[in-house]
Amino acid sequence: MTDGSPSRRRDATRSRELLLQAAGELFGERGFDRTTTRDIGERAGVDPALIARYFGNKSALYIAVLRAETGDTPPPDLLDPERLRALFERRDRRGAGPVFRSAVHAHDDPAVQDAARAQLHLRLVDPLRERFARDGLDRPQLRAEVATAAFVGVLLARGAGTLDELAAADSEELLPLVLAALRSLDT
Repeated sequence: MTDGSPSRRRDATRSRELLLQAAGELFGERGFDRTTTRDIGERAGVDPALIARYFGNKSALYIAVLRAETGDTPPPDLLDPERLRALFERRDRRGAGPVFRSAVHAHDDPAVQDAARAQLHLRLVDPLRERFARDGLDRPQLRAEVATAAFVGVLLARGAGTLDELAAADSEELLPLVLAALRSLDT
């Protein structure tokens, strides 16, 4: 006779996987702000309360989705035009999630803030710092943080709609302008 633990463990693992998959799909379709935990639970076919149990909250689930998508391998830096294009497209599809927001506003949950900060550094700051250091530039960390802040600022301001031209501009029109601004830090 078994106590049910292995079955329960398999169900927990499966539920967690289903939540990650559903959250990734919904964040991709609707963005972070327009996705509710109820929507995620319904898409996953599990109780949305399991999000709190397995992840803590929606922001922590978002960060778990990012980790699942890319792991811990740093992507190309922001001076790579294709990387920049992909980030613009992702922002246009998903909106600004906790990672971008962590650059300008601390999250209420310190654990989520720490995880978002770590992802921001892994994905944006660190690859630039490494490039600037390889290029022998002074203060590579500072340059990388300024470039990241400028890039995130453009993305967040674009979504806020308070800068009319920026909000209305096509991503393809913005890419060379943003790339030129970022490249000015690589001299």
